[in-house]
Amino acid sequence: MQHKLVPFNEKLRLAALKEYNILNSGPDKDYDNLTFLAATVCEVPVAHISIIDKKRIWTKSIYGADATDIPRSESFCDRVIHQDEPIVFFNKSTHPNIFTGSKELFSQDFQFYAGIPLYNPQGHAIGVFCVFDTKERKLTQRQIEALKALASQTMNLFEFRKQKNKLYEVQKKLKQKYKELERFASLVSHDIKSPLANIISLSELLKDENKGKFDEETEQYLEFLVESSYSLRNYVDGILSFYRSDHVMEKDYVNVDLHKLLKGIVDLYQVSDDINITYPDDVMLHNVNKAALTQVFLNLISNALKYNNKEERKVDVRFSRNEEYYFFEVEDNGQGIPREKVKDIFDLFTTLDNTDREGNTGSGIGLATVKKLIESMGGSISVESEPGEGSNFKFRIKRI
Repeated sequence: MQHKLVPFNEKLRLAALKEYNILNSGPDKDYDNLTFLAATVCEVPVAHISIIDKKRIWTKSIYGADATDIPRSESFCDRVIHQDEPIVFFNKSTHPNIFTGSKELFSQDFQFYAGIPLYNPQGHAIGVFCVFDTKERKLTQRQIEALKALASQTMNLFEFRKQKNKLYEVQKKLKQKYKELERFASLVSHDIKSPLANIISLSELLKDENKGKFDEETEQYLEFLVESSYSLRNYVDGILSFYRSDHVMEKDYVNVDLHKLLKGIVDLYQVSDDINITYPDDVMLHNVNKAALTQVFLNLISNALKYNNKEERKVDVRFSRNEEYYFFEVEDNGQGIPREKVKDIFDLFTTLDNTDREGNTGSGIGLATVKKLIESMGGSISVESEPGEGSNFKFRIKRI
């Protein structure tokens, strides 16, 4: 138990107490366990964890009596925090005036008291860990050390509470900032998409209505304008998808038939004779985020087909499990990933130099979103790839 470090200062002490936000907090079994142990180890009927407010003593935990607020003035606890001692003892025969009125306050005729001030790291006493007995006594050295250890643990709980409250406030601020950023991204994206749609429409119209009228160089410029417009649109859509993925993470966890989920996705893509997608039969996943898992497979399978110029485009989805995780693999025979890009492929805005079947380059957002969703499900993702041969995306999610 930390000893007092600074001279007594009531104003600073109250300011320190306020940081813990402990006054009038609800019951807590962790504190109740400590008072029970104190009473048991010291062989006394009553043990308190008392918080010293401006004008009252408030009980955070009590064993052996009913909790009640008492006036701070002339109280046992107030006397303890004004003494520069690590533990304070009172027996009625040696300090009769201190026990005057204790029976009216506590409904018991106490004759022994021992209290340890609870100092914060800066040396301000915010409370007292104390024990009472109805007979005079003396604690053994072992009991004193046990009482000090319990008081120290009480202060550890206070510190944990304070840090948890600070973390909660930081999280609240971060969530607010993230909402503002999401709103900003949505507004900017909307403001970009409206004129962008006009550029695409007018460019396509200009290209179609003047086919054969422009020279080759002008037509190339016009084609580049159209392609760039579509790339920008995909980029904007990717940004919106990345920020909206947080809402997907908030969906309820349900039991999912993996075969049925994958069939719904495969039916979207298996409309061409050159596509061959295989996936598991008869697999039930328990308590998973269906929306997030669907988004992951949509992205991985879509990429496997888009970045593939083979005569037959193949995608093989595999599944296994152990007691802790569900394991998945999405393997394709596509273009593969350059070795120097593999380690960065899941970073936001990281793009490959190659283009898809339509000649478009990626936005570098899709795989970052996949990683974000998988990590939200307590998992991780990696990739094995050989340029020109294909890629195998392996990921796992936590079984709950």
